[in-house]
Amino acid sequence: MPSPFPGMNPYLEQEDAWSDFHNRFIPAAAEAIGVQVQPAYIVKIDQNVFVQEAEEEDREVLGRPDVFGAEGAGGVSSTPAGLTLTAPTRARIIPAISPERDPFIEIRDKTDRKLVTAIELLSPANKEHGSNRAQYLSKRNGYLKSGVHLVEIDLLRGGPRMPLAPRPSKDYCVIVSRAEDRPEVDVWSIGLREPLPTIPIPLRPGDDDAHLDLQAVLNRVYDAAGYRHYIYGFEPDPRLNAEDQKWATQMLETSLTKSAE
Repeated sequence: MPSPFPGMNPYLEQEDAWSDFHNRFIPAAAEAIGVQVQPAYIVKIDQNVFVQEAEEEDREVLGRPDVFGAEGAGGVSSTPAGLTLTAPTRARIIPAISPERDPFIEIRDKTDRKLVTAIELLSPANKEHGSNRAQYLSKRNGYLKSGVHLVEIDLLRGGPRMPLAPRPSKDYCVIVSRAEDRPEVDVWSIGLREPLPTIPIPLRPGDDDAHLDLQAVLNRVYDAAGYRHYIYGFEPDPRLNAEDQKWATQMLETSLTKSAE
């Protein structure tokens, strides 16, 4: 059964589904592009690794000793030989960093292996203010200062948009930044009830663009992952407004009726 929504499925934005959707979307998109550009180009999947030091209250314990005592003041103890030793206090070993990994697509020239185009699907951590966003923006600025084309896909309603003027007013956003056109970019601003577009994927000068049908990739991933079996037990996150939630509920009911026929 295909996704019941004509465009982005807002239920995929919830934490329980997004990471899996992200990890499935990138290979499906890479495959769709690869058949169009091979053998002149190499389409690879790499990972962004965002490193964040955990807040002290959120840090997880790496392990615990075989004997664990409560933290307390130091004192003295006596050994059987009569020597007096200063007793240590107790502490916990905590991780210094918390890495997050997000896959993205690289299109490289087969001859010289140079990066031609990068395709990024934004994650919640990229968008929320904090060190992960700062690291992503640093990488993004590196693309924009280079001769690399950037395709940035934002299928999340939550979190602030990436820097762009004017800012898209609708729920979702895709930009295609061609190296030769900067600082201007092509923007697709997409509403919840609109189908996702087919976007161009720029390549080397003289080569025709490849194309990526975002809706076809989403529908393929939705079917393969079996999301219909578990993502509808909760409201979308972020929540929809009352009018959109009513529409979404009607779409789900219609889909269930058709599947039962």
